[in-house]
Amino acid sequence: MKKPASKLGPKLSLSVQYAIPDDALPRWRLRRWAQAALAATAGNTGIEQVSLTLRLVDADEGRALNQQFRDRNYATNVLTFEYGIQPNASLMADIVLCLPVLYQEAQAQHKTIHAHAAHLTIHGVLHALGYDHQDEQEAHEMETVETLILAQLGFTDPYQVLPEPR
Repeated sequence: MKKPASKLGPKLSLSVQYAIPDDALPRWRLRRWAQAALAATAGNTGIEQVSLTLRLVDADEGRALNQQFRDRNYATNVLTFEYGIQPNASLMADIVLCLPVLYQEAQAQHKTIHAHAAHLTIHGVLHALGYDHQDEQEAHEMETVETLILAQLGFTDPYQVLPEPR
């Protein structure tokens, strides 16, 4: 299993695009979450520079992107488009967060929007770094890393099933 490292990680260039306004998810907060994912995986990737575009979209754009690129006709919570590691050890990726889906899922899972958005931002960054969850072993590894990063940020395990509030 890849073990989280303690160094700061690759240099991050982050562009945040708000196709839908949201005061709860300012750029500084999204940057903090993305940087935490990079720092936790720093010793495992060989990547020195990461250029991310993080786009926050509405349900229509989320559905259109999911349809176009995954042939699925619904808005999903996060999509990651990773463009490969360049010869200069840099990585470029786009991560799309569909805000209506994030808010709906956070409410249904009895989580704050910050906890859920942090999880899915980190999830997207890990996908950009090559993590996946196509089989049980990959899923376990990715979930373990996500849980460790989120704990470092003060969030609870996103995979822990919580009892219904009374």
